Parts: sequence; C-alpha cells; structure tokens
Amino acid sequence: MVMRKGREVLVIGGNRYFGKRLIARLLAVGDRVTVLNRGSAAPPPGVVHLVADRGDEKSLTAALGSRTFDVVVDQVCYTPRQAEIARRVFTGRTRRYVLTSTVEVYEYEDSIAPVREPDVDPLDVPVDLELPWEDPEFVDAHYGEGKRQAEAVLAADPAFPYAAVRVAHVLGGDDDFTGRMAHYATRIRSGEPIAVPVVNHPATYIHVEEIADFLLWAVGEDFTGPVNAASHGLLTTEELCDAIAAHLPDGRTVFRPVEVGEVSPFAFTRAYGMDNSRATRLGFRFTRAREWLPKAVAETLGKDVV
Repeated sequence: MVMRKGREVLVIGGNRYFGKRLIARLLAVGDRVTVLNRGSAAPPPGVVHLVADRGDEKSLTAALGSRTFDVVVDQVCYTPRQAEIARRVFTGRTRRYVLTSTVEVYEYEDSIAPVREPDVDPLDVPVDLELPWEDPEFVDAHYGEGKRQAEAVLAADPAFPYAAVRVAHVLGGDDDFTGRMAHYATRIRSGEPIAVPVVNHPATYIHVEEIADFLLWAVGEDFTGPVNAASHGLLTTEELCDAIAAHLPDGRTVFRPVEVGEVSPFAFTRAYGMDNSRATRLGFRFTRAREWLPKAVAETLGKDVV
C-alpha cells in the first residue's frame, strides 16, 4: 500500500466555526498545517502559527518568510484589495489557492431556477479598487460585492490555479456565532412576530460539518474557478421555524409579512437557491438539507431547550 505524502497547507483565518473543523480534518489526514491570523485567537495544537495582518502586504510577506505551500485555503479574503495582495504574495509560493466565497455573489440574480456558476462569471465582474475597502462598515455592507470582486481579481490574472467555493448559508454546530437561529428561537419562545417578506423565497443551506468536508475535498482536487457548495434541496423560513419550534413546545410561531423594512435573517425577497451540479459532477456527494436540519437545530439550540 502506497502512503499519501502529507501536504503543506496554509489556512488564512479559520479559527472558528467551519474553519476550525477544516483544520482538524487536514491534521487528521496527515497534512502539515500552517495557520495565519492576526493573533487574536490561538490555533489548535499541532499547527504552525504565523501572526500577520493579511491586508498588510509587508506584514504578510514578512510572516511567511521563505515558506511555500501545496495549497492555500483563504477563509478571510473579503475585498479585491486583499485578493490583489494575495495574488502578489503567493505567486511562486503555492500550487493551488482555494478562496472561501459565498452565495452572496448572486445577490443581484433573481432566478426561479437555482443559480449556476456561469450566472456570475468573475471575468465579467468589474473591479473597483478605489472604493473604501479599508472601512469595516463598508465591507460588511458590501459583503457580496467584495467577494465578487475578489474572485474577479484572481480570475483576471490567474497567477496560480485557484478555486472559489461559493458557500451556501451554513447551519449547525453548538458554536454557531451568527445568532441567526437564536433570532428565531427567541421569537418563537415568546410568541413575538417574525418579519418575513410578503413573497418569501426559499434558499439553499449546508451543514457546518459538510462544508468542512467540502473544503477538505477541494484542497485535494484540481478543478479551478467557481463552484457552488450547497446541500440538496431548498428550505423555507417556515421549515426552519418548524424545526426550531419542535424544541420549544411552549413557543408559538407568528409570521408578520412586511412590504418594506428589515426582515428576519433567513427570509428572502428574492430566490436564493444554488445549483450544486458542478460539484456533484466533480465527485462530491452532498447530503439533503431536510435530513440534517433537525440535527442542526438540536446542535445549536440544545443548550436552550427547556
């Protein structure tokens, strides 16, 4: 039996949620893992830890020294400026670059049919480096645009083979830091109305363990360009709330349709489904969202069950 040689893998960011699960998986299969972050949180045992601001080219270059990698997994590239820096710094340092992107790159699409990767071709996305990408509030408010333009930077001048994993909405785990599921649990427990659009569209999701599996798989593959990562099947706000309400027997689900104004986190005024057929053809086997949803709710809200 021929043993696989461990890879040199750099993970930028990744200290929480599915990033830390990816690191654990890489270590478990024998890879040598380096984690680079700003030092705000210690990485798990067994990895090399580098401290740098990935948005500061000099800091990033100094921290890396002469190191080279088989694969770089970039969990925290949010802007085209950061992508430009990564392209310059990692040219000649890596044989593959995996960008964690997002379903939000499709925020301007509104298709009844699930969106496919060519629906947002990075080569067609204009890049504007003069926008205030250094402003955290601007970046938060333009999350999808930042990811779109980051993909475009890599696609326009591919200094190394890259893949952009467009991640669906992630659910599950007792360490879900987003508070989105808690938003629904609080309102169902109290009977407070949940704001939804008058026409409320379903969306695609993926379990936190499944996206970690997907990224591990992507590290070892050789495909390039965008790829959608989503479990099979759409989920509605009602289905999510039904699953949450099953843990809160004394609660009550009340929806309040609104024509304008803010709606709840998993309620959408536009279609939000992704077609996962490219990844399926490439060999990844997705699970079905409806099958893991009760487990995901139990993981995240278990501590709140009364």
